Amino acid sequence: MTKNEMTESYFGWMYQIICDEGPSRGRSYDRLLRYLHDTDFTYIIPMDGNRAEDGVDLRYRFGYENGYKGAVISRYLDDRPCSVLEMMVALCIRCEEHIMDDPDIGDRTGRWFWGMVRSLCLEEMDDRSFDEGYVHERVSWFLKRRYRKDGKGGLFTVKDAGRDMRSVEIWYQMCWYLDEIL
Repeated sequence: MTKNEMTESYFGWMYQIICDEGPSRGRSYDRLLRYLHDTDFTYIIPMDGNRAEDGVDLRYRFGYENGYKGAVISRYLDDRPCSVLEMMVALCIRCEEHIMDDPDIGDRTGRWFWGMVRSLCLEEMDDRSFDEGYVHERVSWFLKRRYRKDGKGGLFTVKDAGRDMRSVEIWYQMCWYLDEIL
């Protein structure tokens, strides 16, 4: 297997995890998801480094689930920082498996992902409507924490957070979002 084949297989694996639910049904978001995967996840709040680590660990989960040894993943995939897509997918998996797991409801990993896309104001950026300049601006605002105090424009919009979401690590933003929707 070549590096490009491994990279495509990994991207397809992430795509499958998040595109079984949400607005993606009947619409292709390949361009948006590739943009998010091509963009490094950078962070200002030190504890958000945990989200970057989760994103890198996602590569090894892919390897484990698909029978690839760690050395192969290291050589082919672990050659760059965590991408925005990896961070988001890893966060959704962590949310579902460690907080929201409910066998009676089923897997909602895609729901958490598309909720973040909605909060980022990127829901309309399917392949037919994709505007790279707009997407670049929205993602840049997220990474630089230039979104609204309630989180709109970031990963989670919370009406009654009680604090400026821009000053809080992503994990707490997610917890406050889950508290609000439950």
